[in-house]
Amino acid sequence: MNRVTGSVRIVGAGLIGTSIGLALKKIGVDVSIDDVSPANQRLAIDYGAGRKPAAGDEPTLIVVCVPPDVTARTVLAELRAFPNSVVSDVASVKNSILEELTAAHAPLDRYVGSHPMAGRERGGALAGRADLFFGRPWVICANRESSAASTLLVEQLALDLGSVPVRLTPADHDRAVAMVSHLPQLVSSLLAAQLNRAESSDLALSGQGLRDTTRIAASDAKLWMQILAGNTADVRDVLQGFAEDLARVIKSFDDLDAPGALSDLGEVLVSGNRGVALIPGKHGSAATNYAQVVVMIDDKPGQMAKLLTEIGEIGINLEDLKLEHSPGAEIGLVELFVLPEVESSLVAALAERGWRLAG
Repeated sequence: MNRVTGSVRIVGAGLIGTSIGLALKKIGVDVSIDDVSPANQRLAIDYGAGRKPAAGDEPTLIVVCVPPDVTARTVLAELRAFPNSVVSDVASVKNSILEELTAAHAPLDRYVGSHPMAGRERGGALAGRADLFFGRPWVICANRESSAASTLLVEQLALDLGSVPVRLTPADHDRAVAMVSHLPQLVSSLLAAQLNRAESSDLALSGQGLRDTTRIAASDAKLWMQILAGNTADVRDVLQGFAEDLARVIKSFDDLDAPGALSDLGEVLVSGNRGVALIPGKHGSAATNYAQVVVMIDDKPGQMAKLLTEIGEIGINLEDLKLEHSPGAEIGLVELFVLPEVESSLVAALAERGWRLAG
């Protein structure tokens, strides 16, 4: 049974707005969806994310899903147009939006900022998914004037979408995402930018490591310019720490025979090991060291499905998996991650069934 009662109005028919609409419609909520672009609005409606707004609509909740540079003015317009509705937004920055609303004397008791920690490299309505938020943190950023009822309603929205509500102040949110979201985007983009200088023959050697570290560099550059511009102070702080470590590495390369040069390089690498171990594992638990089993499969339809089906028949739970294509060969390398205590059983069972194992 859904927790949000009444209708929900969504402003912005992009990836997030459409995904919210799809998820709410799936549980029977009346959803209207609006967008400054009639074409975007029609696309989201045709996709099943909601209906056109109608005269006399009195939404219980309004969710603003527009670019960060116009979020505050859109929230303000919605607060004024619907004086009985609670308004939230899903922008990736929170402090600057709240400051703009405060300066405009907005009725902040009905405003609760929020941020679902979910997304895709692709944008637009057609990239929307009803399960986009499932199991993902949804940060609830009530301000000092937000009423308890308004805050609870936004939290109920997150729960209805299958998310895990996390309450933070706007300032704490912006500091956190600078480290876990904004810095990774910058680092990935900076790394990918270096590929423009590479020889095509060099890039032919690319493996999964390069793909993993540059994946999010494919994200919408225009959107990320707005996100970063809205959180410059916090991003600069974490970027400064990154720059200091990078400077240590460059200095050590200047003269590896100099006293302490190798030690500095090693400290940076070991510090990275420690940092990776701090990233939460499945379901928010402590990170777990998994055993890795690599299976070679033919690059043709049905092979991956067959492998996963047989692993299910064996009765071993996969904790994670990765797929890498071998350059110049019609095979794929499937990296299976399992608990160490079942590794030998999985290897033996797969070998018995005729699968080719690497390593």
